[in-house]
This record gives sequence, C-alpha cells and structure tokens, in this order.
Amino acid sequence: MNDLSRLPNSDLLEQFNAVRAHTRALVAPLSAEDCAAQSMPDASPAKWHLGHTTWFFETFVLAAHEPGFAPFRPEFRVLFNSYYHAIGERHPRPQRGLLTRPSLEEVMQYRADVDHRMQALMAHADEATPWMPLVTLGLQHEQQHQELLLTDIKHLLSCNPMWPAYTDQVTPAQAATAPVPAWQAFKGGLIEIGHQGTGFAFDNESPCHKVYLAPFELSSRLVSNAEYARFIEEGGYEDSSLWLAEGWDWRASQDLSHPIYWQPRPDGGWDEFTLSGRQALDLAKPALHLSYYESDAYARWAGARLPTEAEWEHAMSSGVPSTKWESDQWIGHAWQWTQSSYAPYPGFRIAEGAVGEYNGKFMVNQYVLRGSSVATPAGHARLSYRNFFPATARWQFSGIRLARHT
Repeated sequence: MNDLSRLPNSDLLEQFNAVRAHTRALVAPLSAEDCAAQSMPDASPAKWHLGHTTWFFETFVLAAHEPGFAPFRPEFRVLFNSYYHAIGERHPRPQRGLLTRPSLEEVMQYRADVDHRMQALMAHADEATPWMPLVTLGLQHEQQHQELLLTDIKHLLSCNPMWPAYTDQVTPAQAATAPVPAWQAFKGGLIEIGHQGTGFAFDNESPCHKVYLAPFELSSRLVSNAEYARFIEEGGYEDSSLWLAEGWDWRASQDLSHPIYWQPRPDGGWDEFTLSGRQALDLAKPALHLSYYESDAYARWAGARLPTEAEWEHAMSSGVPSTKWESDQWIGHAWQWTQSSYAPYPGFRIAEGAVGEYNGKFMVNQYVLRGSSVATPAGHARLSYRNFFPATARWQFSGIRLARHT
C-alpha cells in the first residue's frame, strides 16, 4: 500500500475507493444475522463497524466541509459514535448487539451515500486542502476496523456449537515442525525509536526519541503451537509461580486451561477454531490469541521474558530479520506482546479537537503490541506502529516473541 499522506488527490481518491471496497468484501460472506450479533462487550457487530467507519467520514469531513451538508440520518450521530465525547452522546458499547435497526441494507445505503458525497468533495480538492489529512486518518482508521471486524466475527462464530466457517478458503499447509529458534544478540546502547520521516503515523507513534537499551537477545521466530502445547502439558496453567498475581487470579476466576480457540481431542491432541472452521491444530504455526498474562507466564516457563517495545523496534530496524534470521515472522503473523505499558512518549501532545481523543486518553492499564497479524490489511503496519490492549485480551491475533538479557 502506498504512503497515504503523500498521495496526490487522484491517488488518494483511488485509495479511498479501494479501502471502502475492501470493507464491503470482508462482510460479503456474512448474513444479515451474522452482521447484527455481538458476542461480548469488547467486540462489536459487523454492522456497527460498517456504520462507524462511515460515520467517521460523515462527521469529521462532510459535516464541516461539504456545502449544504445534511446528515444521512441525524440519529446516526449518536448511534455510531464510539468514544468521542466532544461529538456528543454515544450509544453504550455493550448494547451494540441490540441494534436490530437500522437494517444491514440501510447501513449499506448509508455507506453508499457517504461514499458518493466523499468522492464528489474530493474531486474538487488537492494536496493543499486542509481537510485532506482527515481523509488519510479515516482510511487508516477503517483499516483498523477491518482487522477488528475479522477478530470480532471469529469470536462470534466460535460461540456457535456448529463451529461455522467464515470462509471456505483453506490456509496453506505448513511444515511438520517449525524451524529451531535461534537467539539473535543486540548490543543495545543509546538508540532512537518512534516515527521518523514524512509518511503517515498515528499520534501515539511520536515524537521520535532516544532510549537506552542494555544488551539483549530476541528469538528468531514466534512461539509455535507445539511449544505452547508443551507448556500446557507440563502444567503451565496450574503453576501459580509462573503467573503474575493478577494474571493468576484472572486465570482462576475464568477456569482457563488453554488458549481461547483450542479444543481438546479425545486422542489427546488439539483442534483449533479458525476463520475456516474447526481444524486440527497446526503445530508448526505461531500460537495465537494469547493474553498478556498467558504470554508472560509462558515466557517465565521458557526461562525468558517478553521484549520491551524499544527492543522490538530496534531489532526490527536493524535489518537482521530479513537477512540473517531463519524465520522472522515479524509482520503478518501475530501482534507480539511487549512488556511495555502503553504510555505517551516524551513530548507527546494530544491533538486539538475531537480527533485528539483517538489515542491519548487510552494510555493507562494497557500493554503495547508490535508487528501485525494475519488479519492486518496489507501495508497498514509500520516499524513504529503501537497497538495496545488490556492484559486479559485474547480474541486478537496476538502471540509471543521471547527475549532475554545477555
């Protein structure tokens, strides 16, 4: 994907059409019933994702800059507002699954209407138009929701005892075993992290700043399903000494004994619920859908730890994964937990207006993940990208890269 912040107007319009079309393609396999249901408060119905990503363009671009603006439906200003207090009232997040109306058909009409009006508005703009960066932000925002749409629909379908498949597409076969991991050493020292250059980045990726790193090592690949299965077999979920205190209490309260989408088989092996339905667990693939607590406990069991986000970014920027490591798995496989709390970088400033609510106010009680996953749209991730979730989050495509001191 191109650098959206540097595209000429015609190319940005083309990108707008492509991103919006991709969202429609993601919901094409779903029924209206699939699109309306909400499996838990942390997830949202596909219909809400469709509406909210449209609401973003209507609210932040059209409402302020379209001549003679009139909302598609005034009620949608509340219905599809997520967390923007500056915009006004919001429908409670846990109740999004109760919205049988508007229908999926009407939400798709809403998308078509806003798309047409955005296309007309953008046709008369150029690179110097002040609101064009909002279009870029809206496209990046929609790509985030494309990934959330997949994670949310996977969780929803997993609640169905028929284990229905989202797609019939079969994932490519993997090797019988994953490559033996190797430890790659880094000298550390005074390094820089954070967004550099003129391309797009979210505000939480800046400013670029210096960090001191002690010497460290990172594993050459992500923890595999086979390795995580051994953690389970050797009592990892029953050994409180491996778990953070809050993590152990959470595990016990939920009576957890394995990852969220794993299912034990009578023969002692495992099946896994995937977007293609229930399948035999591929032992060579990276272990996915692990919480921070599970990841941290595994790292302790393995005699290692989770990396910091500065270590991850420094290693990724070194060029080692693409030239020397046996199997990098840095992007496109799993979001990788770090031990870094989600906090502002030195010198971080919240943007003025409602868009300033996008990231800054969530910088508490969450951990940073780096990389990208199998559900991340192509070209969306960056070296400096900071994803973040609470320590209990399991429904995201999150995995483990081990680190250790030298």
